[in-house]
Amino acid sequence: MIRQLIRSYVGLTAVAIALFTVPVAFTLTDQLRGDTADSVRREADTMALLLGNGNAPSCAALGEMAAAYAGQTPGEVEVTGSCAETGLPTPDQDADLAKVLKTGEPATDWGSSFIWGPELVITVPARESAVPGDGRNKGEVVGAVRIVYSTDALTSRLWQIWGFRAGLAVAVLVVAAVIGAAAARRITRPLRQLNEMASKFSDGDLTARSTVTGPSETQTLARTLNQAGERLDTLIASQRIFVADASHQLRTPLTALRLSLDNIADGVDDDFVREDVEQATAEVVRMSRLVNGLLVLARAEAKVSAAEPLPLWDIVRERLSVWRPAADERGVTITLGGSADDRLLVLSSPGHLDQVLDNVFSNALEVSPDGGTITVRVEQRGDEVVLSVSDEGPGMSDAEKSRAFDRFWRGQGLTGRAGSGLGLAVVKQLVTDDGGTVALKDAPDGGLSVEISLRASQKSGG
Repeated sequence: MIRQLIRSYVGLTAVAIALFTVPVAFTLTDQLRGDTADSVRREADTMALLLGNGNAPSCAALGEMAAAYAGQTPGEVEVTGSCAETGLPTPDQDADLAKVLKTGEPATDWGSSFIWGPELVITVPARESAVPGDGRNKGEVVGAVRIVYSTDALTSRLWQIWGFRAGLAVAVLVVAAVIGAAAARRITRPLRQLNEMASKFSDGDLTARSTVTGPSETQTLARTLNQAGERLDTLIASQRIFVADASHQLRTPLTALRLSLDNIADGVDDDFVREDVEQATAEVVRMSRLVNGLLVLARAEAKVSAAEPLPLWDIVRERLSVWRPAADERGVTITLGGSADDRLLVLSSPGHLDQVLDNVFSNALEVSPDGGTITVRVEQRGDEVVLSVSDEGPGMSDAEKSRAFDRFWRGQGLTGRAGSGLGLAVVKQLVTDDGGTVALKDAPDGGLSVEISLRASQKSGG
């Protein structure tokens, strides 16, 4: 927007300069041309008066005047008539000379229809002066005076006029661009502040507010967005507090209820009653997992911290070292594949990737058969890094994949019997907060593959 405003300012200034400078420059050019022609014409008319007298003193004066004119100006004088003894050159016979001698009207030839040529040629008639007793008529054309005037000085002056105007126009356009840039930045400052606020909103910072500045329209928009942000922040904060408080408050009675059920089971001899108590205990355990999952999800939806460049392989190896003992107990093998570059960095909030891997490894281990294999691969694809965890479990149908990230949804497999339905929801929340994506696909050897795409850091690779 700033560039568009600057281009608009410079464009309007250029149009104004063109509308003012070009006509003035043409006017000055016409004025220079007219003044030069009038000056040369006056000199030619004066010399024509001397040529019209036809006597020796006038011819001598004509010769001296022509010599002085040629010495002080870039013009040369040519005459035809009675003053041949002056030694001045005779003009070539051409249409202009013939017309002047015949009609008695002066002729002006600039040598070109575009401004002028290399020479200005002015031809004026010399008329007979009244001399008593000579038998000639007064006013009769007896010769002509031609001045051939070089236009080199005029051309130089013309370049000065247009060059000065062009340089001044460029200077004005530069000043207009500088002033336009300052004005554009000032005008768009409220919009940039609103964009900064919207960017913070997109990153999960609902406490961001915009300064109410600028024109009345942007001030109204800023107030509206600030009010909307406050209401949204209040509603979401209230929801998070409620979920966290409710989950936290439920943990104590659930723990007490489980202890009571355990005590009852220890003191009951009836197998049917014991079975009912064990079933109730299992439901309490599942409810405890659900409460713990709600607490994790509430923390995941809390204020998002800034993403930082983190070493992906270090985090993967550290989490695998935690889960490998559990895998060894069931004979499950965990293999690593793909790019093993320890310099590979991804953008993630501290702690997010650890929690994501824990949930994904927990699900993969739970559905893997004894003696199965879990494959972890890392691949860099352009500006993204894809981390995939594949198992050899029962997998999911397309319908199940489409609902797997829904909260409290549990599938029909092994995780459906023991899970809380919040694990993958937490994974998606954390990955999305870091600007990544997560998808479920069929594993090459059967089972399910969880593919997590994260933003690669520009510092990756050293």
